[in-house]
Amino acid sequence: MLIMRGGGQSSGDQKPEEDSTLKTVKTIVDGKYFQGTIIGVILINAIILGLQTVRGFSAETQETLHILDQICLWIFVLELIIKLWVFRLSFFKTGGNIFDALIVGISFLPAQGGLTILRTFRIFRVLRLVTAIRSMRIVVTGLLAAIPGAASVGGLLLILFYIASVMATTLFGDRFVDWFGSIGASMYTLFQIMTLESWSMGIARPVISEYPYAWAFFIPFIILSTFTVLNLFIGIMVDAIGVAKEEDSHHQEKEDIIRHETHDIILEMSERLKSMEGELKALKEVNQPLLDEQKD
Repeated sequence: MLIMRGGGQSSGDQKPEEDSTLKTVKTIVDGKYFQGTIIGVILINAIILGLQTVRGFSAETQETLHILDQICLWIFVLELIIKLWVFRLSFFKTGGNIFDALIVGISFLPAQGGLTILRTFRIFRVLRLVTAIRSMRIVVTGLLAAIPGAASVGGLLLILFYIASVMATTLFGDRFVDWFGSIGASMYTLFQIMTLESWSMGIARPVISEYPYAWAFFIPFIILSTFTVLNLFIGIMVDAIGVAKEEDSHHQEKEDIIRHETHDIILEMSERLKSMEGELKALKEVNQPLLDEQKD
């Protein structure tokens, strides 16, 4: 019985120590110094990947760059292993962690055969900055949230382009076959006009020289497409990013509140344990004479 009790106590002591180690490592992983180190490695690795494309370097320099690239890669692997050990299955509940694992995993693909193209995706490691830097995460979250609204505006823009393309092909297709000879050619030309790339001297003025009233087509199209619809795109994205930033702030506030409450609870429990320890010592001192009498 004594042996069994001693074994149970030992295993019970090990579990709190393991939990304490996990909490310590988790605090380090979530800390700014760890995150800053990973961001620094990502930036260094991005520079190395860029330098590896320079063909004028000697074989020794290329080998050095390859070794440095492998060091960065194994740092990323070590980071993922630590996170997987700390967060366990919760690791896979975060999209950023899965994205990081995929990007790092691509780097281990062989550089021969059809997988050579996939190896060029190593540069996507730079995108890990999105998951590492909070402000970038907010922007990406906002852009993803803006997709439904942007799709609606995109549909409206497509309708506008189709109507304008049919009109332009009908009105100007006979004289300007390269620009407006078909609906496809017209849509491509109108897209150039929408971006305001050489639209006046390159397209509008030559057409107006043949069709004097063509300005009545180009000006309304530019107003509707460039200054109205595209501004709707920008407005939707800015609004979505603002909402994402607000939600992130609320989430951060909740985490801070929980952290402070947890800290207060730990302090309170520590004070209670100290108080109980003092009471136990006092009881032991009071009962010590009785225990001594029983032993005698």
